[in-house]
Amino acid sequence: MRFVLGASVALTWLLRDAGDGGAAFALVESLARPDTEIRVPATWHLEIADALVRAEMSGQITAADSSAFLDLLLRAPIEVDPATAELALSATLALARQYRLSSYDASYLELARRERLPLATLAGDLARAARAAGVTLVLG
Repeated sequence: MRFVLGASVALTWLLRDAGDGGAAFALVESLARPDTEIRVPATWHLEIADALVRAEMSGQITAADSSAFLDLLLRAPIEVDPATAELALSATLALARQYRLSSYDASYLELARRERLPLATLAGDLARAARAAGVTLVLG
């Protein structure tokens, strides 16, 4: 299984939020399968780091929770897209404008479209834009 992983899904694993009916947790099981390939835009790690520090500062999670989550992510078959920065001021910006998305969300859409991969997201605006752009959703 190959797909683009939105930070919203990964953070659901950390915060154990089953608001999506648990569908995000089904994806975490795919991390152990040898045929799984996950692609993320170059900003993904910064989004994850920002969410970790915010959750720790608010008391939602502990540093130990963060460490366990990071261990999971470091073992996962996650590949960072090298073209995110190169396309930020062209294709990504155009998608952000067209679908009224943040540049961060548009980077997921751009990657999924370019690589012809399904997108796993729990971000409502991004899911709506993906549907409108003809991108298949794993979640959303």
